[in-house]
Amino acid sequence: MDVKEQLTEGDINRSNARLQWYKTLRNQTVLDLLERDENSFVHQALSTPCLQVLESCEGIYIYDISGKRYMDFHGNNVHQIGYRNPFVIEQVKKQLDILPFSPRRYTNSPSIQLAEKLTNLLPVGLNRVLFAPGGTSAIGIALKLARVVTGKHKVISLWDSFHGASMDAIAVGGEEQFKTGLGPLFPGVFHIDPPVNYRNTNSNFDDIHYANQLEIEIEQSNGEVGAFIIETIRNTDVQIPSKAYWKRVREICSKHQVLLILDEIPIAFGRTGKMFAFEHYGIEPDIICLGKGLGAGIIPIAAMVAREEYNIAADISLGHYTHEKSPLGAIAALAMLEFIETTNLLEKVREDELFVREQLHLLELKHQWIGDIRGIGLMWAIELVKDRESKEKAVLEAEKVMYYCLDLGLSFKVSQGNVLQLCPPLIITRPQLMDAFKILDNALHSLNEHIA
Repeated sequence: MDVKEQLTEGDINRSNARLQWYKTLRNQTVLDLLERDENSFVHQALSTPCLQVLESCEGIYIYDISGKRYMDFHGNNVHQIGYRNPFVIEQVKKQLDILPFSPRRYTNSPSIQLAEKLTNLLPVGLNRVLFAPGGTSAIGIALKLARVVTGKHKVISLWDSFHGASMDAIAVGGEEQFKTGLGPLFPGVFHIDPPVNYRNTNSNFDDIHYANQLEIEIEQSNGEVGAFIIETIRNTDVQIPSKAYWKRVREICSKHQVLLILDEIPIAFGRTGKMFAFEHYGIEPDIICLGKGLGAGIIPIAAMVAREEYNIAADISLGHYTHEKSPLGAIAALAMLEFIETTNLLEKVREDELFVREQLHLLELKHQWIGDIRGIGLMWAIELVKDRESKEKAVLEAEKVMYYCLDLGLSFKVSQGNVLQLCPPLIITRPQLMDAFKILDNALHSLNEHIA
């Protein structure tokens, strides 16, 4: 495995551990379909070749065509309210019989209702919406609007950040693997260090100096920076900035008239115990990008929401996507939001956070492989290290743990080479959480046995 591949947004799909995983697959139909998949699709990192062939899903589970089920603690962050949520499915089926598609130049009631619902959930003033078929497109809309509003083309983002895989999104993103071999991207993007720490909590992590880097970069640009784009909480390895960090960032952006664009595409809608992650920090964005879970894991839909005073681009096609005002996507999103509200799901997630924190702390006491545990709501990271003093990343060990857990029916992804990222559906029960932790416990024990 290439060293460069070890530090990535997700686990590696062409490693020795992956090859060993394929050897455990006995179902010939599975093997045939995986081969056909590999022969049909353009190969790329983090996906093709694939892990398994899925047949169905329900609740917190995905099922492969052999009938084996996996608790899905990854789900590409679309599964907040579980797979095939019956309430959402019912609403989408009704809409299919009425208006499945709305051509451009026309609008429809579900899309209007969703726009109004989102702006009612967000702070006063964030009341202009554009929908898109995916989060990457919402990022592109936000970047274009920021140029129109500020008249400036320079953007600041964080090293190692991810905001989507299109050319404009990877230009502002900080992950090298998405840029390799592509040549020039659009100019005027600057990166600063992310507020990342080995032991990172809201209460005792001093990350103000990371925020101050933003002001230094803005001042050095001679007033040419128009936007700062950032995830409120970094999704891939669950890095949680302090309240002081966010207060300082908001002050800097306001002082220098730089638009604060929050990317909450993977983490909004209850993942952190709040509808939106920025609510934990007492700040407001100028523009927010939403997606993934917005469509309830059924219909792709994303959104950019901006302030009223930024509604000044009437002569520019900021998005202009064919499926922009998708009635099916809007209905799925409205049902998702109604489900969260009527089931008091946010309160459940906040209670689950305390339970998960306690259980993972017990695992940390048992296993020296665990160097750090970070989390909020139902969004957690377990960082594996070879030694707690040196903090050397346990990269190969993390892969072994992942495949051990997969074999026992627990699916998650590995980020940054050694971080087990755990994001279960928000509907998960305590017994199901305990089943997952038992599998993790056994997997970590297996590392000790392997060394012994």
